[in-house]
Amino acid sequence: MRKTLLAAVLAAAPFAASAADLPMRYTYVEAGYTNVDINSDDLDDPSLDGGYIRGSIAIAESAYVYGGWSQASKTYHEGELSVKVTLDQPEAGIGYHMPFTDRLDFVTDLAYVRMGVEAKARYLGASASDKDHVNVGRVSAGVRGKPSARTELWLKAGYFDGSDLDEGKFIGTFGGQVSFNKTWGLVGEVQAYEDVTQASLGVRASF
Repeated sequence: MRKTLLAAVLAAAPFAASAADLPMRYTYVEAGYTNVDINSDDLDDPSLDGGYIRGSIAIAESAYVYGGWSQASKTYHEGELSVKVTLDQPEAGIGYHMPFTDRLDFVTDLAYVRMGVEAKARYLGASASDKDHVNVGRVSAGVRGKPSARTELWLKAGYFDGSDLDEGKFIGTFGGQVSFNKTWGLVGEVQAYEDVTQASLGVRASF
């Protein structure tokens, strides 16, 4: 019996070490696919596809700065007329995290976000375009934790507003990561506010 227990402990030792080697880290870079769904009868519920890139750098034991950029587009065709609509969203911010337990952190961040939209139309060789944007500030708070050695989940609630908006809006974020090793992982995230839902799937390298 003792030999069996000893063998089980020795067999589990590498996995325990790998769990210790995969802490939550706040320095990373990631990129991947993004999709934006807009619930609007007037616009026929468009779904726009594109890509994103995002990064974060820990600047102190409990603080980090981050930034990102995403772009999604959709082209509409009607006879000789085609219209391409593109949503563009860069953002930059600073965040703070504080441990609740060894596997759970409180996280909060403050960010500047530029939400832009551009429409390009083509008809019989002629083209025209128009674009606009709004600048907003966003604050979020929530938790980030490790359900297991190689998985992470995070959940945040936030609020954003700006001088170009009629009123502020609440936003919710839910995401997760599955780590392949100390550096690489697969990440997914969903953000939702009002009639807009943005989902992303990408690869993250943590340092």
